[in-house]
Amino acid sequence: MKIKLKGRKAIVTGSTAGIGRATAEGLARAGASVVINGRKRERIDEAVRQMRQSFPQSDISGIVADLSTAEGANAFIAQAPDADILVNNVGTAFIRDYKSVEDIANIPDEDWLGLFQLNVMSGVRLTRHYLPRMVAKGWGRVVFVSSESAVNIPKEMLDYGMTKTAQLAVSRGFAEAVAGTGVTVNAVLPGPTRSEILGDFMEKQAEANGITQAEAEQGFLKTMRPTTLLQRFATTDEVANMIIYVCSAQASATSGAALRVDGGVVRFVA
Repeated sequence: MKIKLKGRKAIVTGSTAGIGRATAEGLARAGASVVINGRKRERIDEAVRQMRQSFPQSDISGIVADLSTAEGANAFIAQAPDADILVNNVGTAFIRDYKSVEDIANIPDEDWLGLFQLNVMSGVRLTRHYLPRMVAKGWGRVVFVSSESAVNIPKEMLDYGMTKTAQLAVSRGFAEAVAGTGVTVNAVLPGPTRSEILGDFMEKQAEANGITQAEAEQGFLKTMRPTTLLQRFATTDEVANMIIYVCSAQASATSGAALRVDGGVVRFVA
């Protein structure tokens, strides 16, 4: 199967590194024009430079915007008012070492609300702008990058898990709203992935314990994700491959789905 997206404009939020960057590169490789996003001008400029060098046949541009705020989302939309593909990837997590129930109970409001604004409302704000335009054209793809933590809530990232579950509700609701229009809305659920956030955390854990990063990752899996069937961290490209497929014409019969790329961490058949 060869995915061809020439003539399509794709937006990938939070895409200067990690899963977002791998997704943006995959869409560019398929021929789409791609808008990447981040909060720092220097990171955007460097990512655009590298991608233009790697994919000279594709139109690559970047927009600096903090999508955790309504103002940031509006500023982004003003610079990119139209799109055929929207990948709501931007997000973050606080990885904590809980010792007791009191630690969980004392997660402050600002952490809950801050994660909700970035991980959930960024996608809501952009989707409610681009989705009607996709419907008017009779074609479009919206993808929310959720997590296996949406259905396998981790105590060490309880507030993060809450936002990822919310993304599933939002993506399914939007999919219901555009039924029969030629526009699809889906969610992709990665498992432990060697992305920037988790990769940096594992690197620090390795340094602190005098072990290699690979050993730290194996320790994390055995302790936190013992049900993994992959028995290793996924690469960002492995996750991006699923996202890119869902953005393609070949995925026209897939909508309202929560597609797992979790390495078998979640122990149910669905």
